[in-house]
Amino acid sequence: MSWPLTIASLMRWAERHAPDSTIAAVDDDTSEVRRSTYRAAFERVHRLANALRRAGVRAGDRVATVAWNTQPHFELYYAVSCLGAVLHTVNPRLEASQLEYVIRHGGAEIVFVDPLARDLLDRLQPLFPAVRQWITLGRAAAPRWATYEDFIQGHAAEAAWPALDEGAAAALCYTSGTTGEPKGVLYTHRSTVLHALISQSANAMAFTRDDVVLPVVPMYHVMAWGTPYSAVMAGATLVLPGHRAGHAAFLADLIDSAGVTVALGVPTVWLGVLQHLRESGRRLKTLRRVIVGGAACPPALMDALAVEAGITVQHAWGMTELSPLGTFNRNAPGGAASATGKPYSQGQAVFGVELRVVDGDGRERAFDGHAQGRLQVRGPAVCAGYFQSDDRSSFHEGWFDTGDVATIGADGHMRITDRAKDVIKSGGEWISSVELENVASRHPAVLQAAAIAVPNDKWGERPWVVVVRKDGAAVSEQEIRHWFVGKVAHWAEPDRVVFAAALPLTATGKVSKRALRDQYGTALAPDGASHG
Repeated sequence: MSWPLTIASLMRWAERHAPDSTIAAVDDDTSEVRRSTYRAAFERVHRLANALRRAGVRAGDRVATVAWNTQPHFELYYAVSCLGAVLHTVNPRLEASQLEYVIRHGGAEIVFVDPLARDLLDRLQPLFPAVRQWITLGRAAAPRWATYEDFIQGHAAEAAWPALDEGAAAALCYTSGTTGEPKGVLYTHRSTVLHALISQSANAMAFTRDDVVLPVVPMYHVMAWGTPYSAVMAGATLVLPGHRAGHAAFLADLIDSAGVTVALGVPTVWLGVLQHLRESGRRLKTLRRVIVGGAACPPALMDALAVEAGITVQHAWGMTELSPLGTFNRNAPGGAASATGKPYSQGQAVFGVELRVVDGDGRERAFDGHAQGRLQVRGPAVCAGYFQSDDRSSFHEGWFDTGDVATIGADGHMRITDRAKDVIKSGGEWISSVELENVASRHPAVLQAAAIAVPNDKWGERPWVVVVRKDGAAVSEQEIRHWFVGKVAHWAEPDRVVFAAALPLTATGKVSKRALRDQYGTALAPDGASHG
């Protein structure tokens, strides 16, 4: 049968076959965990859809959200798309200028805003003449703002859903904009459902009805890696942490109280949790797996979580343009597999994603685990272009150029060696910042490390490593530099190691290499001393 793959079909399945599965959501007003069922949540989705229809939302309209991981945000995920409109998730941590750009470019006429972002959006309101309604997701009313509960109150708990084309747009998410203005990526109903099926496969995230799934990755960032769809597809319990997901002690308490078995987030989140576990002496009672993506996870962090906390770390890789999952690694650290380095790679392509690496002339390189090149991908959940943009620079004869530099082994295991913009090009040689960071992170005194290129008159660029020491650790620059001897090629050893209290982060929780380059790129004083 020609049966359309739509988010509405996913919702209908969950309403019929997993109505008593649980959503445990942190109430940001009280910090309490409020439990609901899929049945109750989807009844509210119906009310919300009727409210949106009454407000004039029609097929193809964009409805923006500036919000964290909350139950109202989950309800918007389904109500907006199932009406045939487009859910535009906006990062509340963006700088004001980027926030303005993303909302204006997206073209939403209704915007739902988390209370923590309301003051900023209130000041920016005059910049958005096209927005005709602002709705706060909190309970407290404010001038010019309706509350979410008032918005849906009184509407019927049964909506008449339209017949949808699976090729219709369902959601809009913008890239981080670290190298220019953010770019919009449209997800269709078909690509969203296919991505949920792909990510749910046994060789990928593999949620089950017995799992309690915690997306620490925010719902404004690549649709929380698709978790609000894939967890529902599994009938799993879904835990939504609100805006405090970055607080390690709060996160540990939530994991234990909710009985979380699988959690997803960027490496900096789990580094904070590991520190908290070490300092408190506690262990997490139920957490079995952590799925890490968004940035390369240092092997030292993977090993420490496995040995000290009994948590298996599984590396994933993807991008906004991939919906986002591209590869997944089910190899756990420890045992014979660790000797091959496979647990620390980004894994193998999931079904529906094809990978290749190419040289500077676009020629495909060998799958031998050694030949490096620019990583390109294609597949049914890979975007074919950017929203309202003529920029085709990343698209080459049916392939999307990711901007990553990688190797692919004969067995398909892919390893990111760097972002193209982060590779250190020194005297004709390419030095991997990721490799330097992994080596530095294995030093017992190092909590976190980032490697960057610093201009050099003789070699063009030379590597520097910025290090955050562990609390109470005393280690010198010379000791860290000596640590690299024999672990990397001599010409790849860092020229300098500088110490920092913390590493700057982007709005999505990744280490900001651009901020570090801005800080240290001209950091050498005339006497050769570092200002870092």
